[in-house]
Amino acid sequence: MSTFYIEQFGCRATQADGAAIERQLLDRGCTPSASPQTAEFVVVNTCTVTSSADTQARDAIRKIHAQNPAAKILVTGCYAQRAPEELAALPGVSFVVGNSHKPQIPGLIFAQQNLVQLSSVGPHRSAPQASRLLIGDIFATRDVLVAPVLGGEGNHTRPTLKIQDGCNNRCSFCVIPFVRGKSRSLPPDTVLSEIRRLCDSGFQEIVLSGINLGSWGRDFSPRADFLDLLRRILDKTPLSRLRISSIEPLDVTQDLIALFASTSRIAQHFHMPLQSGSDNVLSAMHRWYRTEHYSRRAALIREFLPHAAIGADVIAGFPGETEADHAATLRFIDSLPFTYLHVFSYSSRPGTMAAALDSQLRGETIHCRAAELRALGESKADAFRASQLGRTHRVLTLNRPSKLSNAPWTPALSSNYLQFRISEALPANQFLDVRAVAAQDNFLHAEVIASLQLAAASA
Repeated sequence: MSTFYIEQFGCRATQADGAAIERQLLDRGCTPSASPQTAEFVVVNTCTVTSSADTQARDAIRKIHAQNPAAKILVTGCYAQRAPEELAALPGVSFVVGNSHKPQIPGLIFAQQNLVQLSSVGPHRSAPQASRLLIGDIFATRDVLVAPVLGGEGNHTRPTLKIQDGCNNRCSFCVIPFVRGKSRSLPPDTVLSEIRRLCDSGFQEIVLSGINLGSWGRDFSPRADFLDLLRRILDKTPLSRLRISSIEPLDVTQDLIALFASTSRIAQHFHMPLQSGSDNVLSAMHRWYRTEHYSRRAALIREFLPHAAIGADVIAGFPGETEADHAATLRFIDSLPFTYLHVFSYSSRPGTMAAALDSQLRGETIHCRAAELRALGESKADAFRASQLGRTHRVLTLNRPSKLSNAPWTPALSSNYLQFRISEALPANQFLDVRAVAAQDNFLHAEVIASLQLAAASA
């Protein structure tokens, strides 16, 4: 049977798609390879959220072809949906499959002799002869590829389960709706069965993800509610801890925050994309909230959960952003109880409204503003870690990275998204009560409370 390797790029949703493809290939009897150098098929699962993501994908394809010229390279994902001909022109690329046809990839690999030429590549496109293309109308897509992501952060300890795909919003900077399609949701019974399956396999924490997670269920008839899904997960599964990935600010309601505060089984962690702290820029971005709405959510989180993690995405250098706008963003972020930031330099994406604006900023200006935002984010993260010293945390032990497999400490993650190092070599995937005793770099040193109690009793 065919051997395969999947090269992953991009967000949790893209990684979840790759995990679903892998599951289907394994079910068909294909064999995974340890590296792209030894695989007959290499699936390159791309991202296109920034121009640098495009560059990384092209560089990876060229490297794979140079190291394994015999491999058939199949390029898929968001970049493949947006610019298939651009990828098909690269040496070594045999197939380009957009998100619109991603569920067909296992069949193509399993029986490539039955592959037919693309029937429709959209208006004003012509398929290159060197590669076969499968690209269709992404807005007609109804599938949500399902398989938990068992790699990445946590190193197989904390699976990510994608339960929603696509987005109905039209933020002026974002290409994702055009490469992911309309918002669509995984049925609740499927969500519950996937979580039970993971629990039966011994996993203690699962991360729910989506392109616009808070919109889960709005495409159903009758409409379903994300909050009700969370309650069903708590009631109908034995999961020890559920974590929510990025969720839009307006979907963070008081009822949602109250549910988080009512149970230790939901991680005290809110990641709410901000993008800008200037109302002028938020309006130009076509974001649906203003700073007042955002700050109200942050205040409610702190009221209900004083030690919760609050993270945000921020874009530096959006077209037309003035020095005053940037200063307003710095002031706004400084005024709120953020515990970390993800800072992105603005990247013009073809086809978006922002790309057509004539007020694009110089790269040097964008770079400087991004650096200032990152410095502020690091300061916020340092202050949050310091505030947690002496506190007791329930942490989940993680696998040590392979290069540190013999390290005399164990990495762990708290409910409020703090990285810990425990000064003992312990098995992964166990909950422990620990005390934070020192902060260093981006993590906290911790001691296991049970061990401290035993030592005190024997003294």
